[in-house]
Amino acid sequence: METAVRVLQTQIQLAVDALRSGQLISFPTETVYGLGADAANASAVRRIFELKGRPSSHPLIVHVAQRGALREWAAKVSPVAEKLAEAFWPGPLTLVLPRAASVLDAVTGGQDSIAIRIPSHPIAQDLLSAFGGGIAAPSANRFGRLSATRAEHVREEFGDAVKVILDGGPCAVGLESTIVSCLDEIPRLLRPGAVTLAQLQAVAGTVRVGGGHDAPRVPGSTVSHYAPSTPLSIVANDELDRLTQSLARSGQRVAVLAQRAPSKVDATVTWINAGTQASAYAHDLYANLRALDHAGCALILVQDVPGDPSWDAIRDRLQRAAAAHPSLPMAVSS
Repeated sequence: METAVRVLQTQIQLAVDALRSGQLISFPTETVYGLGADAANASAVRRIFELKGRPSSHPLIVHVAQRGALREWAAKVSPVAEKLAEAFWPGPLTLVLPRAASVLDAVTGGQDSIAIRIPSHPIAQDLLSAFGGGIAAPSANRFGRLSATRAEHVREEFGDAVKVILDGGPCAVGLESTIVSCLDEIPRLLRPGAVTLAQLQAVAGTVRVGGGHDAPRVPGSTVSHYAPSTPLSIVANDELDRLTQSLARSGQRVAVLAQRAPSKVDATVTWINAGTQASAYAHDLYANLRALDHAGCALILVQDVPGDPSWDAIRDRLQRAAAAHPSLPMAVSS
């Protein structure tokens, strides 16, 4: 875990003033950087969709400072939701609850539910406490692209379009929050994240996994998402060197994200060894993919990650990134 950079109170106040005037800001959470607007301001929320190029049916997550704020946003909080909130808030867990009547349709994508969480990042906490309301904040990136885990990623995505960016250094987790729907008696895991299925089960008992026709739409649920501009393909470990060298011999520049060093060094190959620890791999994933995206290569090859549950969130993000280019070969471990 990295120590967050503390910003000055004057910077927090600038961000609060921007939110209250209907502007967009960016701020760090423990997961990724958010692109934030006053969740009670319809025109400000619309600006999020316009700037990101996000479909209006794709709901947003509302961030609040403390559990006492839930009554303003949720019509009902079930006993199992209370248990999960007690166990994992503040932290990288988003709960989907029945929306309060006053919640904007733009925030929920027109659904009868709201996605809400309490982030643990100290800058996010300071901002939310000073603002005193809910901040609607998807990841600070263009829709479907790599999430931002550093302030410079936000500047790269949006330039001067976001006037206030609170720099909290690299995000500690590096992947978006776990999303759990608590609309029914049995909770449903809709997006894997740092809070694992096993952790959820230890608190809630039975937990369903995956969406369905009756599941709410949630952020990051599209088949293609979290993708670099460079085509990305997932490759089995025993095929990685052969395919890399074959492409290199044909004159193509290739980028590789692996969990080991290459067997052969080639000047036309940009190779990142991200290691074998799931938490470290997740922390660096988007930064590594951005670096490979900027390497001027024709293709990014990603070594298939282990099947262990600790890699579930990483596997989810990589498979969605690869789905942006379905014509490429993708090998998934059995």
